[in-house]
Amino acid sequence: MKKVFVKTQNVKNFITMMNNLQKRAEGVPGMGLVYGEPGLGKTQAILWWATQNDAVYIRSTNLMSGRWLLEELAEGLGEMPYYRFSDLFKQVITQLIAEPRVIIVDEVDYLASDAKAIETLRDIHDKTNVPIILVGMGRADKKLMRYKHLFDRISEIVKFEPFKEQDVKDILAQLCEVKITDDGIKYIYSQTSRFRQIVKMTNKAEQLAKANNLNTLDEITLKEFINYESEKD
Repeated sequence: MKKVFVKTQNVKNFITMMNNLQKRAEGVPGMGLVYGEPGLGKTQAILWWATQNDAVYIRSTNLMSGRWLLEELAEGLGEMPYYRFSDLFKQVITQLIAEPRVIIVDEVDYLASDAKAIETLRDIHDKTNVPIILVGMGRADKKLMRYKHLFDRISEIVKFEPFKEQDVKDILAQLCEVKITDDGIKYIYSQTSRFRQIVKMTNKAEQLAKANNLNTLDEITLKEFINYESEKD
């Protein structure tokens, strides 16, 4: 497979959201929400954007507390976290005011049951005005609605949707080193509309082509190969 970052419609929507947040008018809140079911490319998209734009990326984990979150932020900003909670909070605020950077918090669902952690993110936004992006699963929006003061500050929302056939066609055109016919694309689309699975099928398609000296794969060939792989499993 080609080593490229594929800009699906979901990714394009995300990029537009980030541009809007960075160029927002005075007084417009700067928090954003990205959510959707697993396997649609959310994490790949935000990691790509974070790398390109020197953002601070934090991946929440189970049992993460407000202090733990602040420690991760301090380290992401290149600081050695202070011990006292109040000093740690001031440390993060001071650094973000001095050198503003976008903060991206992935797997925010883990924080949704911890009011202190959620309110800490709101406080950071209010005191620094830096964009803070929350990334979660399919019901993240519903979980965060419980925190009215935080949700009111979310001015941009992007939901990652299952791919349409054109998305699958674009992904295959950019990733696959072997040509796949239109009926082959339709077949792959009928099997999955999630990025991870499309990547797996693309990899298998290339293996098939290489093993059989094929330059093009159609629906019949792909079906035979996938059935063969299923029988092996």
